[in-house]
Amino acid sequence: MTKKLSLAAIAVIVTGLVLLGAGMGQSTPVGISSQNPVMAQALRTQDLWRQVYQQMPDLPLENQYVNQQSGKVDPDNTLASRLIRYHMFVKGRPPNFRLDWKLTIADYLDANELMQEGVYPGGDTLRENPLPGDRAVIQRLTRAQRNALIQTLVNIFNPSAPQTAAPSPRQTQQRSPTPNPTSLPTLPQPGDAQRLRL
Repeated sequence: MTKKLSLAAIAVIVTGLVLLGAGMGQSTPVGISSQNPVMAQALRTQDLWRQVYQQMPDLPLENQYVNQQSGKVDPDNTLASRLIRYHMFVKGRPPNFRLDWKLTIADYLDANELMQEGVYPGGDTLRENPLPGDRAVIQRLTRAQRNALIQTLVNIFNPSAPQTAAPSPRQTQQRSPTPNPTSLPTLPQPGDAQRLRL
């Protein structure tokens, strides 16, 4: 019982430290070593959303929300910036793996974990919580567009890895040709085992 309790306490403390670091303007993403200052500086979370829109200019900005304190529209509070912050600081998922981004997109599609408005990025700084609008935008994207978004995010967070081009919607919608029935292997026939003796 105490062993389970202590493991749970450690998990709560680690989660709290990650969220505290996010709230204090942590600029180094989870999973990125801060020992390399050039890498850490290049991957400042507040600047990464711009790279997403450079590579995917058709992705909706969703930056029409009004800041509570200033009373003005916050143009830098975009769908991509909230997506990145949700992925890294709310869920604590590493940013350099495709599978983790797929899980995050699945959250938006209501196919994975429940998203809570109270902890969603922008929910405490904007007059209107952007979660319902962000979910609607992600749900309207085609599968090809979601795959392109995921690949773009993986490429941005892995600048030194060999870059995989994000698939264009036309490439992913083309169906592979159906296999020719004559090229499929045949099932064993009576007497085939006898030929093995020869």
